[in-house]
Amino acid sequence: MTAWLYLAAAIALEVAATFFLKLSNGFEKVHWGVASIALYSACFWVLAPALKTIPVGVAYAIWAGVGIAAAGAIGVFAFGEKLGPLQLAFVAMIMAGAVGLRLTTASE
Repeated sequence: MTAWLYLAAAIALEVAATFFLKLSNGFEKVHWGVASIALYSACFWVLAPALKTIPVGVAYAIWAGVGIAAAGAIGVFAFGEKLGPLQLAFVAMIMAGAVGLRLTTASE
């Protein structure tokens, strides 16, 4: 598995963990909270090998940026949260930055 695939898996785990954290309703629903903690832990275990190859600043920026965009999309589609036009524009800028970092970072 390449470092970029590890990074993609870490992003997926982090987004799922955030989704479960929302479902826990402030840890009132403990099973969702425990699942969230487990997924966050797994996220870091999967992120670590990616950092052997991808510069930490690049990996973290992509991980955070894609996670922000995915969490925003989940908020809109799964929880009915609203994002205004400016908020959507700023999320688009974050994604443009993440894509730009990926395109300008050498592969393994």
